[in-house]
Amino acid sequence: MKQRILVADDDAGLRRLIGTTLGSSDFELFQAVDGEEALAMAREKHPSLVLLDVNMPRLDGFAVCQQLKSDPATAGMKVVMLTARATDSDRARGREAGADDYFIKPFSPVQLLNKVYALLE
Repeated sequence: MKQRILVADDDAGLRRLIGTTLGSSDFELFQAVDGEEALAMAREKHPSLVLLDVNMPRLDGFAVCQQLKSDPATAGMKVVMLTARATDSDRARGREAGADDYFIKPFSPVQLLNKVYALLE
């Protein structure tokens, strides 16, 4: 069975890059363009992993992560924050929200692929 991954980012180019990077037979990918859509899709599709941008319209990634991790139906999903915000306080906010990892943009597609496989093992 394919692992389900939700990619939530308002940047269409980045969603395409991640889709190309992870577009193998190992994964079933879903995409969301804002925080509210990400929450709804996570609840509907039950992905194993959520790649979550921090700066998104309607609901930011920290809020989405916190809601996913506090709901028993979605708490088991792995969440990786994707962001250009690399300060210690941003990382701390990600940890407080329950993120499993924090990945800084720009990133290497190979690094992302390795991270995804490691988290899904």
